[in-house]
Amino acid sequence: MEAKISNITDPDRTSVDVWKSLKGPNATRETRMEVVAWIAVCQFYCRLEGGFVRDWVVGNYSSKPANLPPNQWVRYQPSGVPYLNTQLVPSDLDCHLPQSKNFDIEAFIDALYGYGISATAIRQDWRYVVLIDENTKTGPFTVDLIESHIALTHDRIDFDVSNLSLERGYTKDLGMRVDITGGSYPIQLETIVENIRNKNLQVLRPIDGENGPNTSGTVAERIQRMRSRGWTQIGTPLAFIPDPPSTYNAVLVPYPSATVLYQDLVTQIKKIPGANVISIEQIKNPNIEALYEYMKRTIAKECPGNDPNERELFHGTGGKAIEGIINAGFDDRFFSPSGAW
Repeated sequence: MEAKISNITDPDRTSVDVWKSLKGPNATRETRMEVVAWIAVCQFYCRLEGGFVRDWVVGNYSSKPANLPPNQWVRYQPSGVPYLNTQLVPSDLDCHLPQSKNFDIEAFIDALYGYGISATAIRQDWRYVVLIDENTKTGPFTVDLIESHIALTHDRIDFDVSNLSLERGYTKDLGMRVDITGGSYPIQLETIVENIRNKNLQVLRPIDGENGPNTSGTVAERIQRMRSRGWTQIGTPLAFIPDPPSTYNAVLVPYPSATVLYQDLVTQIKKIPGANVISIEQIKNPNIEALYEYMKRTIAKECPGNDPNERELFHGTGGKAIEGIINAGFDDRFFSPSGAW
């Protein structure tokens, strides 16, 4: 694993070593992907994330479609965007463009050509999709070059095993795209590596689509895709939300309407005459969360079996009191089991 990390993140990697990965007797689709990742990370300061780090760098997993030649691995959407056969592992490279440096797609293509790598780029609103090695005997792959602002505005992750990243100069270290080592259910880097090697995954967000059709793009659909590749979902799905910026007390995240919890809440609230659910948002306030967890542990010590008998409750309020809930939590003095809320 360390050798693969170094191949991608070492800016001092020699040209001789690079060419061995491209043209040598041991060159493969995966080693050529490493070279393209090295160019993106070390020459253009991108951050490599996603499936390639999970499947190849850590897991050493590789598979190709049976009885299908490489020139048939690529298909095209009506818009002209290429996509790969779903049986390919690793599939593609996900690279986030740097925030502090300008990125020139033409310079990136030229850098690939300098190593004899063919490439065709298509521009979309939030990324470049680059088709690599379309006519190479080792087989094609794609690179997603994702705009840097996407990482700032889309910081939710589906699975713990998809949360790894590699950066320039960190030649022995795996990083995390989003820090999940804190909060109520911390997950350490070592646990993620162990899960990958055992093909286990922990779901880190509500499973939209779990109680209905697994439409494209839902978490349930992505879980099914991983299962088809031999992965096993472990534990109870977590609703992990990254901490807000240090200048804010809390962050609000829309809760997926296709989840069981959302539908259950709607059913309960509709029992209130005239009530109509417009939206449901989840609050992430790390200070209140830490206080709540401390109180729960303290109460549990006084309960039989160390069970604090935790229940999910809700009550109604309006106006400025809404801000109070976000910043200070619920006030349990107003709870009444016989009340309307």
